[in-house]
Amino acid sequence: MGGKLIKLHQQQLHELIAMLASGALSALEVSNYFLARIEKIDRVDGAGPRLNSVRQLNPNVVADAKARDAYRRAGNRLGALHGVPILLKDNIAVVGMAVCAGSLALADLEPTSDATLASRLVAAGAVILGKANLTEFADYLGGEMPSEFSSAGGVVKHPYGKRYNRGGGSSIGPACATAAGLCAAAVGSETQNSLQTPAGDSSVVAIKPTVGLVSRAGVMPLAISQDTAGPMGRTVADAAALLGPMAGVDLADSITLTGAGHGHADYTQFLDGKSLQGARIGIPRHVYFGRDGHQQSEAVIEVAIEALKLAGATIVDPADIPVADELAALRSSVFPTEFKIGVNYFLASYGGSSAINSLADIIEFNAAHEENCLKYGQNLAINAQTTQGCDLSTYQNDRLQDIQLSRDRGIDAVLAEHNLDALITQAGAAAKVTGKAGYPVVTVPAGYTESGAPVGLSFIGSAWQEPRLIALAHAFEQTGRYRDEPPLDELN
Repeated sequence: MGGKLIKLHQQQLHELIAMLASGALSALEVSNYFLARIEKIDRVDGAGPRLNSVRQLNPNVVADAKARDAYRRAGNRLGALHGVPILLKDNIAVVGMAVCAGSLALADLEPTSDATLASRLVAAGAVILGKANLTEFADYLGGEMPSEFSSAGGVVKHPYGKRYNRGGGSSIGPACATAAGLCAAAVGSETQNSLQTPAGDSSVVAIKPTVGLVSRAGVMPLAISQDTAGPMGRTVADAAALLGPMAGVDLADSITLTGAGHGHADYTQFLDGKSLQGARIGIPRHVYFGRDGHQQSEAVIEVAIEALKLAGATIVDPADIPVADELAALRSSVFPTEFKIGVNYFLASYGGSSAINSLADIIEFNAAHEENCLKYGQNLAINAQTTQGCDLSTYQNDRLQDIQLSRDRGIDAVLAEHNLDALITQAGAAAKVTGKAGYPVVTVPAGYTESGAPVGLSFIGSAWQEPRLIALAHAFEQTGRYRDEPPLDELN
């Protein structure tokens, strides 16, 4: 590789796109660069840090990159991401690769069609590098499983020398790979916390869209009423560049009909470095601040709040969510009910290559291979298997309560009461309310604790407010240096 490629992983996405467009770089050169970096840094049998964030490489990546180059040489361009190599979380279907959601039980599940979002990214010119590890079944197998683990993928190592502990969100593979510069950008997913906290813990950006903006067709579900995929990048601009190609109505996922008229082909148009001037931002102190064990990280957030003030924002402090206590105490049948339905539907739709046809089959397989599959048990899956479907009044009442508490009496209530543009918390602190609401969140690096742990800041809004949140997060990003490259040379 030539010297021009040495720091390619540190280039912002718009710079990479410009180099590809000008011919300074070919898609093949860029893809080979990231493949070599994965081999050097990520492989568990290598001599480097052995991060293990990438579970499977796309066997067609070189051919796909060559095809992008040939298409461009002919004077054509597929779209805004032409030649850009990205990683997808391993719950997203792509033909030619397994989609196992971290489970050994599904290691042979090779879909016959792509997830809609994968098709859209490819149509925009992206090159799929491969699949990134995740917490098994998006952290819905065993109640003690750390976020870094899956039976199919093993343990993902933290790029900053920390740990992805229990409850840290399941998109740890995409977050780790993005932080380590193993791809130009990545796609993760969130039901409740799985983009926000991994992004914050990895010092990267994540956009959790409003549920309905991005199709979930071909994405293995956890709880379909809350599930959404979202982009991850090293800057807000990088993540925003992926969101437009991913978004749009898809008849294979009817909830995207609610997003008709709300999506944008290009979210980078909303990057406004001055958007904090005059913005009103609320701090929901009660429940979401003052948490045990978060003293160092919340100190970083307090510094970020001062930076927001200096940039011209009006800080409303406190701006508490009226039903925060009710939400914190809430226990619901939504997750187990929807998990069983969703997994069974996905296997019926995409699982033709696998001998596993249902959640019951997964549970049985795991029990028969306990040593390899049940290091942390499968109590959550077993509980889900006992549920009786979404027609039960218990489930319907629980979902209605989720919506009322998180939206009408929750986020929307506090935004309206104080005329706010957004709420902010430490990344993931309010993930329960944002998840149940299905509302957007943009998480951005905010600095590091005294012990060197990354801390993220989440901007939270109401439905379809991605443009405003992107603008605010980008403006905050411009107020200081909040992200350092991980010390990969020091990890063994």
